[in-house]
Amino acid sequence: MSAINPNVQTATRHGAYSIEHAPDATLVVHLSGEWHLRRDLPSADEVARELASRPAPRRVTFDATALGRWDSGLVAFLTQIHELCHRRGISEDRSGLPAGVRRLLDLAEAVPEKQGARGSVRRPGLFTRVGEAVIRHGENAADGLAFVGDLTLAIGRLIGRAARFRYVDLAQNIQDCGPSAVGIVTLISFLVGVILAFMGAVQLQQFGASIYVADLVAIGMLREMGAMMTAIIMSGRTGAAFAAQIGTMKVTQEIDALTTMGISPFQFLVLPRLIALVLMMPLLCLYSDLMGIMGGAFVGVTMLNLSLPNYLRETIAAVTLTYLAIGVVKATVYGALIAIAGCMEGFRCGSSSSAVGDAATRAVVRSIVMVVVACGIFAFITNILNI
Repeated sequence: MSAINPNVQTATRHGAYSIEHAPDATLVVHLSGEWHLRRDLPSADEVARELASRPAPRRVTFDATALGRWDSGLVAFLTQIHELCHRRGISEDRSGLPAGVRRLLDLAEAVPEKQGARGSVRRPGLFTRVGEAVIRHGENAADGLAFVGDLTLAIGRLIGRAARFRYVDLAQNIQDCGPSAVGIVTLISFLVGVILAFMGAVQLQQFGASIYVADLVAIGMLREMGAMMTAIIMSGRTGAAFAAQIGTMKVTQEIDALTTMGISPFQFLVLPRLIALVLMMPLLCLYSDLMGIMGGAFVGVTMLNLSLPNYLRETIAAVTLTYLAIGVVKATVYGALIAIAGCMEGFRCGSSSSAVGDAATRAVVRSIVMVVVACGIFAFITNILNI
């Protein structure tokens, strides 16, 4: 046999191989080092070039005397060489390989590869993607309608005093949706009032009408911002919590257990959360209105040199029961939408732990979108009714 050609040698830090041409048109592949997937392994490109050279070898053999420890990385390398030899009609002699490697190679070749398994992945066409999106959104809409229908039946049972849920759960949900949220509502609403006052003061001071900052803050908080900011806070805080709680119960098969015992999950899980949020949202909205007005008063007194009695007097003159009722109605509807979105995403949660987080994220996004859409509808209706 001829000496090993040092120019025809491929190596990495650990596993390596070298190629030798024997006089009888045999290509000898010398394997050395440790072949592990967690380390860099050489490719079979050099072997492919030797097999494609002229004259091509008639046989390929292996020498594993210098081979150390190995795993499936070596098997994958030898499988590539086998495929190259098979395409070119070159025979292989595996007697120089360890017995364990030969058995794994025989096992890998025992099951033929499925036709087209390595075909190129083609991106679906435009019409295919549009059709799939339409079907997906249609299925989501159908699931939403089914959820609303089941919830309507549960509300009907509640009106008929036949709904089955624990009042202790209702009390706990009221605590979570109401008093526990006062802190964040206080902070955000006060800052929103401050921001509204600053925005109005920049323009009104040019006309010497700084006192009308009180009108701007009061009307803005009562009609729009109080209910809107409270809804956004509750979407991220409570809607996500509803989705996570129900999603976790679905993962742990507690919802299936309720169904098996003949208890409706909509009555047992959804109704207490819906009732709690619908009851607490108007109260939080009123509290948010108050804190927003206080934020505006803080700016008016400290920055605009307005007296507190004059500011409060102007606020009382600007506020009407109609504005207050509009904000309360909006908050009630927003609360129902947030509860429905959170519970629906919880029931649509997958069966893995990561799916719970995805459901919570979808609940927040869906809640905010529904609240904004409802706000636009309310604005359109109030404009038509001229209120």
